[in-house]
Amino acid sequence: QVQLVESGGGLVQSGGSLRLSCAASGFIFSIYTMGWYRQAPGKQRELVAIITRGGRINYADFVKGRFTISRDNAKNTVYLQMNSLKPEDTAVYYCNAKRAGWSDNYWGQGTKVTVSS
Repeated sequence: QVQLVESGGGLVQSGGSLRLSCAASGFIFSIYTMGWYRQAPGKQRELVAIITRGGRINYADFVKGRFTISRDNAKNTVYLQMNSLKPEDTAVYYCNAKRAGWSDNYWGQGTKVTVSS
């Protein structure tokens, strides 16, 4: 079955860095658009970054210049390198897989990121 497993979350001080990983299985990873989303307490889930099968990348304005999304199709893994973290980055970060033109839309269980001031 389809599985997305996030890892790498934790507690970090303001200005620090974390690298999130999402290991995918059960589908043809290389043809899916992969994304990272986050949800803070009391807020709606929001897009952080996406990367298409062709490597095209889009970032939310609030992470541009700080976060980098990448993918390794040989490992069926998508990454989110987070630098210069701020307390407002505190949220549960979710991995998403979506196939353009199809209904396939998968989510991981999330990994919690807490940034202290």
